[in-house]
Amino acid sequence: MRLIPWLLLSYLLGAIPTSWLVVRLVRGEDLRRLGSGNLGATNLSRTLGFRWAIPVGVFDLLKGLIPVAGFARLAGYDDPAHPVPLLLGGMAVIGHVFSVFVGFRGGKGVATGAGIVLGVAPLAFLAALAGWALVALTSGYISLASMAAAVVLPPAVYLLHPGLRRLVWIFALLAGLIVFFHRSNIRRLVAGTEHRIGHRT
Repeated sequence: MRLIPWLLLSYLLGAIPTSWLVVRLVRGEDLRRLGSGNLGATNLSRTLGFRWAIPVGVFDLLKGLIPVAGFARLAGYDDPAHPVPLLLGGMAVIGHVFSVFVGFRGGKGVATGAGIVLGVAPLAFLAALAGWALVALTSGYISLASMAAAVVLPPAVYLLHPGLRRLVWIFALLAGLIVFFHRSNIRRLVAGTEHRIGHRT
């Protein structure tokens, strides 16, 4: 029962629709009706440019990091190998993807999920980030890079964080969800209609 307030707080933090708020304040428009309609930093970058998308992406990352590194400790769970920090981080991802503030719409959970990994498995975070950067630079597709980072994550956790091996299935679940949330991007990649880095709407 003592976890319920922290779970709710994690969800509400994740549910802050950062990209939607920025576009509403800067352009007075609804990001759900622009570009892909997604409320993540990638669609924001296509609408306002990277100078806005980078700080929003950092904030979205913090939405995952704060529950695992802050809320979990305040709730009495400071062991990163305990499932509770990951559970709190998972609630933030759910909030980000299904935000109560904007009709249960949201982003794909990549940055918020990255915040979870940074707080619990920093070496695996760096490995996934390297995979993301490699694919992004060589292909020009943010969506493909994000899915590549998700694929890299579970084996990186297993190899680089032996103390987390019993929880690697949770990281695999997170990776699987990120790929699942990109299913529309997969369809566009197959059809050759996915936008590359730098495309503006």
